[in-house]
Amino acid sequence: MIDQELANRVLNVALAQGADFAEIFVEDRRGSSLSFEDRRVESVSDVISLGAGLRVVYGDTTGFAHTTDLSEPGLIAIAETARSVATGGSSISVALEPRRSISGHGGNADDHSSSFKEQGVQVLARLDEVARSTSGSIVQVMAGISTAARSFLVANSDGVFASSTTQRTRASVSAIASGDTGLQSGSVPAAYTIDFNRFLAEIDLDDLATTASRRALSKLKARPAPSGNLPVILKRGSGGILFHEACGHGLEADHIVKRSSVYADRLGQMVASPLVTLVDDGTVADEWGTYAIDDEGHLGQRNVLIENGVLVDYLWDRKSGVKSKRSSSGNGRRQSYEHLPMVRMTNTFLLAGDTNPEDIIASTPYGVYVAALTGGQVNTATGDFVFGTQEAYLIEDGHLTAPLRDTQLIGNGPETLAKIDAIGDDFAMTPGTCGKQGQSVPVGTGQATLRISEMTLGGTSRG
Repeated sequence: MIDQELANRVLNVALAQGADFAEIFVEDRRGSSLSFEDRRVESVSDVISLGAGLRVVYGDTTGFAHTTDLSEPGLIAIAETARSVATGGSSISVALEPRRSISGHGGNADDHSSSFKEQGVQVLARLDEVARSTSGSIVQVMAGISTAARSFLVANSDGVFASSTTQRTRASVSAIASGDTGLQSGSVPAAYTIDFNRFLAEIDLDDLATTASRRALSKLKARPAPSGNLPVILKRGSGGILFHEACGHGLEADHIVKRSSVYADRLGQMVASPLVTLVDDGTVADEWGTYAIDDEGHLGQRNVLIENGVLVDYLWDRKSGVKSKRSSSGNGRRQSYEHLPMVRMTNTFLLAGDTNPEDIIASTPYGVYVAALTGGQVNTATGDFVFGTQEAYLIEDGHLTAPLRDTQLIGNGPETLAKIDAIGDDFAMTPGTCGKQGQSVPVGTGQATLRISEMTLGGTSRG
């Protein structure tokens, strides 16, 4: 990393022609990953990334440059490059004060276990064995595990000088079953902001493998999903990605500032059912989107976005906050030192209600129960979305009956929020990777079992 004196000198160069703001971000990332397929190790990889990015803001123009050369001449060079893009004018200088130094989850980057590969291969072989043991119909299993430590330091002309270290570990299993309906697949991830050894100690990996196989096997006897408008129940944890995509992105302040969100100019208005309280929280212990400080040096925070159906706030980074005279909400994130930060979600979820989830199912005469979603698409300007189902069941007379083939859920974010008429008391989270403007960051999503009174299903059955 770099010390405070060097940071001062580099930032003063960046500000030398009258810039409004300058920031240096130094990152050290180290990780390993393994993949397993057809009962053998498919790939082994190690990643070591060390570098710095520097941005300079002058009015509405941002200059950015990055380098792997952390010597003073190397850092001065990117300061001059970024400055030349963004600025011109008189000279100013800045003296940093050390505001905070925060250690995030998992200790130091040097704690990365040298035994990861040996233990990881054993874990993947076990996942493969358990997944196959559920049924002779399982014909292929793919599994992966990875762990990474990320340390960074951020210093800027607002007086921030902050550092953090975070460790994350992730595993996933995919199973393919063969039967009369052809090949069917099922997958499940587990990911937390903890180190590899703790992950092994706390995560039920056998359950991970069994769940992936069960999802694949259930679709061997699945019937076509119904089409049209009908009630949909989302199992706990399964629907968080829907609200992340269909609602969360529209509440990120860069879309609000540009007026490209369906939620622009709606603060204080009812945008959801009174049962809905939507929160983004970067401080939830050990969840995949958790961190101590964001990539601009601001503390991670709990931010209530929708409270009892009323829109109360948006998510802010420094850039969007300056434009709206708001402080950051701790949501400035970047994929790496090679990228500019932007406003992003962390762990986004609906708060649980007080209804027994079994009662929600029992009070639904006919509908669809979705136990797992896959990826989707959303238009933030309109709120329209499409999501795929990975595991779903028909609801008949208040009971789960036949498994359904994969289908699509089609709807609109605000309309869907308004149609939530029951929320359970069985909250759960699911990890994911969020993509935005070419950058990917880890996020968590979550909700308790809930019912949407009406959604459009793109199935092929007429009921």
